[in-house]
Amino acid sequence: MVYFKEYEKSDKRICLLCQHYCKIKEGKTGICGVNKNVGDKIECLVYGYPAAMNIDPIEKKPLYHFLPASKSFSIGTVGCNFKCPFCQNWDISQEKEINKSDYYSAELLALLASRKECESMAYTYNEPTIFYPFAKDVALEAKKLGIKNVYVSNGFESTEVINDMKGIIDAVNIDLKSFNASYYKKSLKGDLNKILENLKLFRKNDIWVEVTTLIVPTQNDSDKELKQIATFIAQELGVNTPWHISAFHPDYKLMNLPSTSFEILKKAYDLGKEAGLNYVYIGNIGFENPTKCSGCGEILIEREYFNVLENNLVDGCCPKCKKELEGIFS
Repeated sequence: MVYFKEYEKSDKRICLLCQHYCKIKEGKTGICGVNKNVGDKIECLVYGYPAAMNIDPIEKKPLYHFLPASKSFSIGTVGCNFKCPFCQNWDISQEKEINKSDYYSAELLALLASRKECESMAYTYNEPTIFYPFAKDVALEAKKLGIKNVYVSNGFESTEVINDMKGIIDAVNIDLKSFNASYYKKSLKGDLNKILENLKLFRKNDIWVEVTTLIVPTQNDSDKELKQIATFIAQELGVNTPWHISAFHPDYKLMNLPSTSFEILKKAYDLGKEAGLNYVYIGNIGFENPTKCSGCGEILIEREYFNVLENNLVDGCCPKCKKELEGIFS
């Protein structure tokens, strides 16, 4: 895809990476700080320059219905298109200075993932949408080596990017941070309605979707809001969409708030179940998160923290009632 378009007859160009659709003057960058109008195009300044690179268990993304117990070669850059005050990776997401001491080509990263026997590449840590030109090239190289690709994102991709992802990105975990449009706009600098539409578009494009909500005390932990999130997932994405309820700990600009209590997490879990969701997981506190068959209740995958202790799936199916588990398992 082309990542920009001309803006009327001015020297501005419109960035097509995310829903901000920044109109960028020549010599300037967009909201993310890393995509710059260089005159004849918008250049992704972080292309080839990951700021973070690790091998993670896929469960850490978190993705629970995608290649369980596999390793994911994970990369992120500096920059973000949101301003979340609770960001746990703020040291890179809110950074604008790019360390260009080491360049990593798309081919090299895919090869490193293959050598480390990783079954997927993950674009994560900061918001990967802002480095989609780089991520896409890495993903295409990974595909050549039989490696799948996953996105951990705030869900604010442009429509053009989500449509371009089809056949390239295999799974996404999207942060649905709130169900309050005003909170999204004022505190996070995003748009709730666009994220909801994007979630439906991911599903329409046959990309496996799991949703995460970081529950921040006093910010998004009311019964009403949690019920709205769970209901949206059940009705618009389907009852088999995994919902990860994640515990907040004080960080960045919200050091004054307490960590999320187990009582609030359990309340969210119960609301998810009441909404009809088959797979609700409590995360970030070391709580047991087994995947149970929605047909007969048999434990299919047993976990501890990010480790899979036992995987009882047989060809992606329940060994007892033979019901197929929703997700990607081979």
